[in-house]
Order: sequence, then structure tokens, then C-alpha cells
Amino acid sequence: MSTPLPVILPLLVVLGTAILTALAHRSVRAQRVLSLVGGAGYLAAVAVLYVTVKRDGTLVYQLSDWSAPYGISIVADDLSVFMLAFGAFVSVAALVFAVAYVDEVGQTVSFHPLYHFMLVGVTGSFLTGDIFNLFVWFEVMLMSSYVLVVFYSGAEHTRAALQYVVLNLVGSALMLLAIGGLYATTGTLNMAHIAMRLQTGAIPSVAPVLGLSVVLFVVFALKAGIVPFHWWVPAAYGAAPAPVSAVLAGVVKKVGIYAIIRLTFTVFAPADLGDLALPGFSGASPLAYFGPLFVAMGIASILLGGIAAVNRDEIDQLLAYSSIGQVGFIVLPLGLAAFGVVAGIGAPTPYGDVAGTSGLAVLGVTAALVYSLNHGLAKAALFLVSGAVHDATGTTDLRRLGGLAERAPALSGGFFVAAVGLVGIPPLIGFFGKFLVFDAAVVAGSELALGGALGGAVLTIGYVTRAWSRGFWGKPTEVVDTTRVDRTQAAVVLVLAVAVVGVGVGFDPVLEAAIDGAHAALDTDAYVDAVAPDTSQTPTGGGH
Repeated sequence: MSTPLPVILPLLVVLGTAILTALAHRSVRAQRVLSLVGGAGYLAAVAVLYVTVKRDGTLVYQLSDWSAPYGISIVADDLSVFMLAFGAFVSVAALVFAVAYVDEVGQTVSFHPLYHFMLVGVTGSFLTGDIFNLFVWFEVMLMSSYVLVVFYSGAEHTRAALQYVVLNLVGSALMLLAIGGLYATTGTLNMAHIAMRLQTGAIPSVAPVLGLSVVLFVVFALKAGIVPFHWWVPAAYGAAPAPVSAVLAGVVKKVGIYAIIRLTFTVFAPADLGDLALPGFSGASPLAYFGPLFVAMGIASILLGGIAAVNRDEIDQLLAYSSIGQVGFIVLPLGLAAFGVVAGIGAPTPYGDVAGTSGLAVLGVTAALVYSLNHGLAKAALFLVSGAVHDATGTTDLRRLGGLAERAPALSGGFFVAAVGLVGIPPLIGFFGKFLVFDAAVVAGSELALGGALGGAVLTIGYVTRAWSRGFWGKPTEVVDTTRVDRTQAAVVLVLAVAVVGVGVGFDPVLEAAIDGAHAALDTDAYVDAVAPDTSQTPTGGGH
């Protein structure tokens, strides 16, 4: 089935922008114009796709009109467009900031093509319906980000980039091995076809799928920086230019989260493992094994990241460790959602059962999506504040800063709004994100999850308060006293801060969109029906 241009329009626009900015490398002015116009076009294309999916339902484009599972499927449903929409907004905001932040030499040489190729990978990852092409898009995204992390070429940046590259190359190798194993086991690489074959019992031995899905989860956890696969985060975020760090934390992390949601809940959940039992785990669904893993890793991320952030003196390092903690608030409700599927636990309206799935499952995935949105907006704003502060003062050391609220009130206001958004103060989007996480823990009856989330909330208050009181409050220090913040940089931060407030004040449509995204993640039948794999000639391996 082929559907209109909106399905592939975002990919075409961002790919075209990447190529044009590379061709215009001799003129920094031309690169800037092409990059900004292309960024605006990309955001518009994503908006068109979002509206079209909301109006017409799931859209599928079969490349070269080859039907699934033989061709390459591009799939846009409520889950993918939710993630893509806020990812595009954050990425374009960071791009505008970068034009005022990155020096002319850096913009002329490579920044704009690399940035847009990274967005090509992000976009493709959100829209692909094929597990091998998920690997391809991941690599496009990561190859660009490798160079952007080492962009400044200093010893510290090279060391951070080397660590980032080695860990992600290992992850990519594992991902490719797992994909090969899945093809050998299921005979297909199309996600909908894998789900259908698992659901119908067409695969003689399902047990290997569990092991291979765990390997894939480890890869995505590494790319999302979830404990214990978080080692690379502080160094990489500290080394990269501020707008790149904003996108790595606000958008690229969410690609790993999206892959976890899509594969775990949509593709692998229908598998029937029979009487398979492992030490400490048992259950017929893969979610019976993933649920406890998600909860444990989510709580560990929340606590370790929060504790490490409390005593950091560099703003970049504080935000990097905070990102580790905040991603735990996304993973934790996914574990509760898995528990809801296995145990069949209901939840109050509007989290009704979907295709036989419990209301708790819908609530848990909804909480993860809303918190992803909150973290994407707030953390991107905070990293951009850090960049603006460094650009104006030459440091992000809280021991040398102080009084920024007096010298740079607009930038400081943006920091304050984004920071309290992480804390979860009403009516900001962060309040609703944390509320949904707590609600999922209460509905699940998990005192462990509730305690971990409460502990993380207290730690967030601690490091946010410390950063504000040391860096922004009080009398201006010597390095701050003559500070002049770039107006464009401050304006971008304020736009993101306004978004943190706006999506909180107008939360009803956001909640509705997140619930729709959760439905899309949990309704395997609807996903399979939309892609409509051709089963007349079931592949058995050896090709794709």
C-alpha cells in the first residue's frame, strides 16, 4: 500500500537540507540560510505529517511499491509522530541557537551538514517499519553525532568522543548480531510481520526471541544512557557544543526510548513463551521478563543520576548526570506498563483497556511519553542556557558564577522555568509527567517504584536549588559583572521555556496525544493491519 507524500516528506526535506548545506560549504552565509530554511521546512513537514496521522490514522509508505515484508516500510502512527513532533521542535530550536553560538569556521567546515544528517537518522528511526533499517538509521544518526561530540578537537573532546564511539560501535555490532538472529529465527525483518508470526505461533521455537530481544534492549539502553549503560553520558555531553548536547539529551536519547517501546510492546509482546522459566523470572509473555528489568534499571537511573548531580560544580556535568536520572522516570513507568499487561491490571478513565490490554499498561506508556516530552523540552533549554552562560562568561563553574539573574534576567528566567519543569511544579508539563509516573506506581501497587520516584523527585529539587542559588542568585561575581548574553541565544531559551509552560497549561490535547501514542504502542493488531504484510509467500530466511 502506498500513501501520500506526508509520510516521507520529513525525511526528504531533512536529507535535502543536509546535502545542500554540504554543497554550500564555501559560503557560511549560504549554509546558514539553507540550514535555517531547511530546518523550518522540516518542522513544517513534521507538522503536516502529524496533522495527517491525526486525521487519517496510521500512514504507511512501501518503498518502490514493494509490499511488506519484502520491501521497506515507512510507518507513521500516533506513537512515532508524537516522538517526532517534539523532537523536531527541539532540534530546530537548537539549530537556531547554534547559528548564534558556533563560530564561523565551525559552521563553514562541517556543522550544518552533520547536524542535519543526525536529524536524518533520528527521523528515519522514528518512521521505519523494518528492524534492519532501524539499525541503518541509528548508524546515520550516530556517525554524525560522533563527529559533533569531537567538534572542538581538544584532548578532552577527543577522549570523550573516543569513549562514545567505542561504546556505540560495540552496541551497533551487538544490534546487528541480534537482528541477524531474529531473521534466522523468524524469517523476516519487517516489524509488523515479526509481530504477526509471533502472535500466530508460526515460529516453531520462540524462546530464542526472548534472548535476542534482551540483546536489543541492552543496545537501546546503552544509546539512551540508562544505568548501568550510562558511562559515556557525562563526558560526551560535556565535550559536545551546547546545541548538540541539547539534541543528544532532548532528542537522541528518545530514539532509544522509542525503540524500546516499539519493539518491546508492539513487536515482541505477542510472543507466547509457554512454560519457559528463568531464575527469578517466569511468565508466558516477554513482558514478564522485561517488566522487573525496566523497574530496576529505572530506579537505579533515578537514584544514581540524581545523587551524582547533587554535588556537581560544572553546569554541564550537573545536567549530564541529571539526564541519567531523568531518563529513569521514563523507563520506570514502562516497567509498570509491562506488569500491567502481564497481570491485567485496570486503570481509571481515560486509560481504558486497548485490544485486551490493561489500563495500567496504557497509563504507564502514557506517563513515559509525557515525561519524554517534558525532559526533551526542559533539558534542551537547560543545556542551551549552559552554552549561553559559557559563551558570555567563559565558564560554567558554579563556584565562579553568581548573580546571573541580575545581569541576564531573560536567560535566568528561562533556566528557572526549565529547572522547575524538571522538578514538576504545576502548571508546567513536568508536573503532569511526574504525576502520571506516581499514578502508575500507585495503580500498580508498587511501593518500590513509588519510593524510587519520590526519592528522585527530592534529589531533583536538591540539585536544581543548588544550581540556582549558586549560579543565578545573589550578587554578580567578577566574571558575571560585565556579562552580555547574546539575544538570539536568550530568545531560543525563552521559546523552549514558554513551551514548557504552554504544553502544561494546555495539557488536555497533549494528554490525548500521549494516550493515542500508548494505544498505538500496545495495539499490535492495528499496527499489523496497517502495514498489511503479504503472507502469501512467507520468507524462511536467506534474504530480505
